Formats: sequence, C-alpha cells, structure tokens
Amino acid sequence: MHLLIDGYNLIYAAGMIGRGIGPGGLERSRRALLDFVAESLDEHERQRVTVVFDAHGAPHGLPHTLVHRGITVRFAAGYADADELIEELIRADSAPRRLTVVSGDHRLQRAARRRRATALDSEQWYTDTLRRRGQRPAAPPPAKPALPADVREVEFWLAQFDDAAPFDDAGQAPALPDDAIFPPGYGEDIELEADEE
Repeated sequence: MHLLIDGYNLIYAAGMIGRGIGPGGLERSRRALLDFVAESLDEHERQRVTVVFDAHGAPHGLPHTLVHRGITVRFAAGYADADELIEELIRADSAPRRLTVVSGDHRLQRAARRRRATALDSEQWYTDTLRRRGQRPAAPPPAKPALPADVREVEFWLAQFDDAAPFDDAGQAPALPDDAIFPPGYGEDIELEADEE
C-alpha cells in the first residue's frame, strides 16, 4: 500500500511545529516529521511513502523532489498549495485502492474517496502510529478549572492594569497602601482556615 502524507497538516496534528517559525523553524519541523515517519516504518514501507509540503516554506535551492531515509519528499513548487499537488498524485495513482491519504483536509479526503483510496485523518494516523510503536499519545492538558472571581480582587487588578478600571465618585482608582502587593482580602480564606484549626 502506498502512503501519501499531507506534510504540514500532519506536523500540526502531531504538535511537531517548532517553537518560533523563525529561520530554520520549518526545516526542523519537517525533519522531525520525516524522522518520525522513517522510524515508524520498515525499509520496504518507507519506499512507498510520499510526503508533500507547500513550497513557500521550502529551503532556498531545494529540489522539488528528494529522498529522506527512503521516503519521497515533494515540495509543491509550481502549485497553488500542497493540496493541489496531492490531488494530482491521487488522480495519477495507478492502484488507488491500495493508496492511503493522510490529511485532515476534507478536500483531500473527498478526492481520495472518489478514487476509492483510504483517507485517514492526520491525528488518527499519528495516534495509531504511536500505538504501533508502543508509545502512548500525549494526554491533552487538563482544562483550567473555572474559579469564581472575587470582586475585590478583580477590581484591584483592573485598577493596576486597565484604564477601564472601576473608579470612585471622584473618578479616581481605589487608593491602596504603598506597601500593598496583593489586592484587598487576598488570602483571607487561608487565614480563616488557619483560625479554624
């Protein structure tokens, strides 16, 4: 089975986008993705993989096609975007029933299904691949608990940082002692707990 991967779509789905897109950032992200794919497949499987990237992020002077650890890498130079090249590759595949397209892009999923190829969402492929490698997908960070806001604390911080803070009748922000580092009432709940013990 041939595997056709929407490169940047998988990079984002897998959370492989580097910190800061600055010089070399996309190149590091591409290399991380290609290494992950290469390490997840055996040599025979790698030879049937094509990863397509948009050309606008390609390093200067890079050829339109290259091979990385047995994986064919295509940059969509001369195309509006990687999707256009991927659609062309789907149409040109001589055995589309043995083709798997990895992308979260619905347009590409529909193009794959029209040719009776398999379409897999990037997140799903990444999660399945991690499981095959014996790794567990990273758990999503826990949701930040919603705590009720203490009105006095909110007013204090608004007065410190916001021009739209509540003002008294004279149009002045509430006066705080010069040594106040915390809003009025901050930590009262701790003192109450200490008094109860």
